[in-house]
Amino acid sequence: MATRGRPRTFDPDVALRQALDVFWERGYEGTSLNDLAQAMGIKSASIYACFGSKESLFRQVMALYGATAGEPPRRVLREGPTAREAIHAMLQATADQITHPEHPHYCMLILAAPTGATENHAVREFLAAGRQGQYAEIRDRLSRGVTDGDLLAPPVGLDAMARYYATVVQGLSIQARDGATRAELETVITCAMAAWQTLAS
Repeated sequence: MATRGRPRTFDPDVALRQALDVFWERGYEGTSLNDLAQAMGIKSASIYACFGSKESLFRQVMALYGATAGEPPRRVLREGPTAREAIHAMLQATADQITHPEHPHYCMLILAAPTGATENHAVREFLAAGRQGQYAEIRDRLSRGVTDGDLLAPPVGLDAMARYYATVVQGLSIQARDGATRAELETVITCAMAAWQTLAS
């Protein structure tokens, strides 16, 4: 008769949240398996058994991040009544999220692994794909504005307009990481929205 494996003595959902906190604080390359094991209260072997490799765990962490801290900007982008209001709300929600006092001041999608060792190329490509998805969501919302009639097809093109606001989102994260306050980020948002009329007309 086969011997059953030992039952888990930890909650994978809780452990994943703890891993998120570590990766968010230290970034991908700054986080070791020992750091994760200590924060999650389990042995490294249990990390491999439950989550796979460090990279696999990070990918699961990013899915959790996207569904929690990363969701408010995406939600208001989808739900804004007009394209302009949706973009404005997205920028404000981003600024709120990256200056929240209870977690590190940056967006993980943008700064968790901006550069690094060759062996971590797949992680950087994974995050780059996520940022491309962010750009695509912005472009889709602008396109919906054209369809709904609240945004004229801009001379610069929807691609350029979407890339501009995606760049603003990424810049806000860098500014917050470097110490910019919520009020200071609001001045950036004001300037970015002042450009709307030029971009859209």
